[in-house]
Amino acid sequence: MARGPGWLAAALLLLLPAPGSEAGCAELGRCCRGRDLACVSSGWRPDRSHGACYCDQACPRTMDCCHDYPQACPEASCAVSEWSDWSGCAEPCRATYRVRRRHIVQEPRNGGKACPPLEEKAGCVEYWNQEGAECKQSLIPALITTGGYGKARKKRAASSENERAGYCVEFQITAITEGCLQGNSSYTQWMRYLSEGHTVCVECQHPALDSRSLHCYGDGSGTKKNQLLHWQAMGNPQCRGTWRRVRQLDTCSCPSVHSFLFI
Repeated sequence: MARGPGWLAAALLLLLPAPGSEAGCAELGRCCRGRDLACVSSGWRPDRSHGACYCDQACPRTMDCCHDYPQACPEASCAVSEWSDWSGCAEPCRATYRVRRRHIVQEPRNGGKACPPLEEKAGCVEYWNQEGAECKQSLIPALITTGGYGKARKKRAASSENERAGYCVEFQITAITEGCLQGNSSYTQWMRYLSEGHTVCVECQHPALDSRSLHCYGDGSGTKKNQLLHWQAMGNPQCRGTWRRVRQLDTCSCPSVHSFLFI
């Protein structure tokens, strides 16, 4: 019986290995970073061709991965731990910073999402030196931070009946630098609430009270009416400006927005 050319083609197809009949990346036993020409096996590729195929991170873009690359080399994004507690201030008795850190739990693999920053810094001031003595110098201009810092602030002395309760001061911002809009950290986002013309409420809590004057440095007490006063945001030296004192509130009730703390 005569056989046509179609029979020969069918016979050749039967001789070709079926998809999945070769191990590809599983047989190679490794997955490689970047473009690695030595990370090669053989098998079916996404374009249905058969031959040399790769198990590196670049193969999805070059369309020459082995057929089992997604299973043998699954994508895994970086995983990190929770943030540590905030450290103490880097130096006592001056405007400086505090740090919190996290560590890598799983490195990214096979094109997974890269790791986020592992360290964050935020401004702070410590009012006691390493020997436990209270710092004496004045911190001018007024140093301010977000109202949320009050929850994390460490009070070194227990409250007593002789301690003066905190108070609030309202200011109208008259000038502000562009640096207040340039912070990328999540702990500088609060600076975006500082806007020229806005009235802001700034709280003076006990840890920031000067033991002699019983006022926070830079609160404008004793200044002339409408006198321009200077302020600076902690954590970003480029964020500063001027404001005018509006009034002092002995019963402090700053709103949740546009609310800050003296440092």
